[in-house]
Amino acid sequence: MRLFLLLGGNLGNRVALLQQAQAQLAQAVGPVVQASGLYETAAWGVTEQPPYLNQVLEMHTTLPPLEILDRTQAIEQVLGRVRLERWGARPIDIDLLYYGDLVCQTDRLTLPHPLLHHRRFALVPLGQIAPDFVHPVLNKTNTQLLAECADEGAVNTFAP
Repeated sequence: MRLFLLLGGNLGNRVALLQQAQAQLAQAVGPVVQASGLYETAAWGVTEQPPYLNQVLEMHTTLPPLEILDRTQAIEQVLGRVRLERWGARPIDIDLLYYGDLVCQTDRLTLPHPLLHHRRFALVPLGQIAPDFVHPVLNKTNTQLLAECADEGAVNTFAP
């Protein structure tokens, strides 16, 4: 199955944490097919915090979505994530954006990600690697979603 994940963090060595997360995801979830560039982005939700470093991965997996969620949350914990405040500062965050064209809503997981089309920091790197992928609920490509996104938060290419 074609899986898109958003990785991000704004505490610690952001580049190293994204690299570690990607390596652990490749072992725990499946091979990385494509990786976007790195983007430094303004905090979203709780804005009074350091800027984030974000990246989108396209992966191939045979795991079901809730198993992926369990594994991504375990990787977040290993890399130092402690959930104290919604949208608060963190060393790593891994969000499931798309799982093929699956549409699901449970108490633990909604796919596609319910806030994806409101978040420039996710749509820019997603558009870099999958511009023509169609959102299975909104029936628009990632390029179209980005063009219509009202979020004006800064999203800048990051060169370490």
